[in-house]
Amino acid sequence: MKRTRGILGGIALAAAAALALSGCTSDSSQSTGSSDGGDASKGAVAMSFAGLDIQIWNDMLPFMETIVTDAGYEFVTDDPKWNAQTQVQDWESWLVRGDIKAIMGYPVQSDAMVAVTSQATDAGIPVLGYGSTWDGVTAAVTLDHEADGKRAGEKAAEWIAEKYGDKQVDVAFLGYPDTDLGRLRGKGMREALDAAKLNLNITEHKVLSLDDGYAAVQNQLNAAPDTKVWLAIANDPALGAYQALTDSGVSPTDDSMLLLNLDATDAELEVIMQKDSFWRYAYIAPARQLAEANAQMLVDAAEGKPVKDQTVPVTEVTSDNAEDFLLANQ
Repeated sequence: MKRTRGILGGIALAAAAALALSGCTSDSSQSTGSSDGGDASKGAVAMSFAGLDIQIWNDMLPFMETIVTDAGYEFVTDDPKWNAQTQVQDWESWLVRGDIKAIMGYPVQSDAMVAVTSQATDAGIPVLGYGSTWDGVTAAVTLDHEADGKRAGEKAAEWIAEKYGDKQVDVAFLGYPDTDLGRLRGKGMREALDAAKLNLNITEHKVLSLDDGYAAVQNQLNAAPDTKVWLAIANDPALGAYQALTDSGVSPTDDSMLLLNLDATDAELEVIMQKDSFWRYAYIAPARQLAEANAQMLVDAAEGKPVKDQTVPVTEVTSDNAEDFLLANQ
């Protein structure tokens, strides 16, 4: 899609930088070497995201690498590209390596990971969850997706009520119900909107990527050209939506518009921090904070220390504080 080339080019460069953490092996997994002076015999730990087209996950990997390699472990990652069977196969390949001491993952599909998780447990390898849990997981770093979605939905409802009162408002909801994160965030957000008893005409779009967000705006404006409120459960489709809206002629400071979402990377924060931007709110757990929680749990599990569930809270981001959360300032 030509109109998103500039954004996509920047995202691709950042993703390439994260992937440069390591060279690719013969399958989809990658790894880093142990830190200088580390004990090479300590082995490796593995992190498996559902796909590396989500920018915040790419932002987390360098922070995780530093902690893991400083602790003396090799850091292994993969890119299943949102294919559950590929992710299972990657984990199976890690089990036969013989040096993996702990695995953490955000699954493409939670129930698809139960069998391989059981195999890891039988082999004495603890499996940790990121973002969700499933049968066999020892502990997880999580966000309270439903509560986070509810908090975002309440803020959206507050803004709509103040701006439009009892007038009917067209709302585009950019969701993704195929993952636990997307389903629960969407549930919380929609329930908050319903509880507000506003006069809303909500159209839901299933989106995952920047291009999905861009296309959703085009489809929404064709059907409801006066749509004023755009709510997204993740940052990438929100960024695509912002680009599509501004490409369609919407002023970046249109005071009749609201864009609000969960998660943010530098690309989104740089828009939100602009004075009077219609991208008014994001609810985020900073990449460094998430990465540090993940990496420390991986190292602790690898070393046989007890681990327990940890929930990372989200922070409300507006133009007043967005600069504080840029990667360079974390």
